Amino acid sequence: MPQTKRKRVTSPAAAAKDKNDQRNNPGDGRVVKKVGRVRKKVTVSASPSENPKEEYHYWLMKSEPESRMEKGMDMKFGIEDLKAQPKQTECWDGVRNYQARNFMRAMKIGQEAFFYHSNCKEPGIAGIVKIVKEAYPDHTQFDPKNPHYDSSSNKDNPKWSMVDVQFVRMLKRYITLAELKKLHQKHKSTDGPLRNMALFTRARLSVQPLTQEEYDCILSLEEENTEQDDTDDD
Repeated sequence: MPQTKRKRVTSPAAAAKDKNDQRNNPGDGRVVKKVGRVRKKVTVSASPSENPKEEYHYWLMKSEPESRMEKGMDMKFGIEDLKAQPKQTECWDGVRNYQARNFMRAMKIGQEAFFYHSNCKEPGIAGIVKIVKEAYPDHTQFDPKNPHYDSSSNKDNPKWSMVDVQFVRMLKRYITLAELKKLHQKHKSTDGPLRNMALFTRARLSVQPLTQEEYDCILSLEEENTEQDDTDDD
């Protein structure tokens, strides 16, 4: 793949900030990806042997739509950047969390994912992408000049993987983190579809699974002209 700017996950500092922002500012949580080079990356916290416990068919993938320099590289990669790529397709590199990596390894061609904008003024879901190439070695782990370089990874047995994604469409409206958080809080008490959504139960992961129920619920939101009140459902 062309090594320019790509999506990716957040650095440990950005991930910690994302978690704190979601607690204190529902409309300001995030994680990131980048353009034309490294993409999403997460913090290494899960065990290398940790695999998805159930089969998922839908996903949420976080990337940064605003410029952020790391070791001289701009980590920016929003959905508009994906649309600008040849065939509107790019690899999703830079993931450095074992659980997020394992989720990517479980992805199948044709499955869909929400493209989530993180580390930005108003985090949220911007559109839909689909998996067009299943997991293969992430080239950035072997590049000493890349922010996601991992000197402990061996080319004969690479630690890190990536997938290729292709733009499908923009959502009819941007669904913000603040709106999703309110629904999550409400659904926890009503046993609603978003009660266990990984965006809130596993917030630091840049690649997250979605159940069919969660995916359908979020899709239904784009048809609503919601003007939510300012009351938190905490």
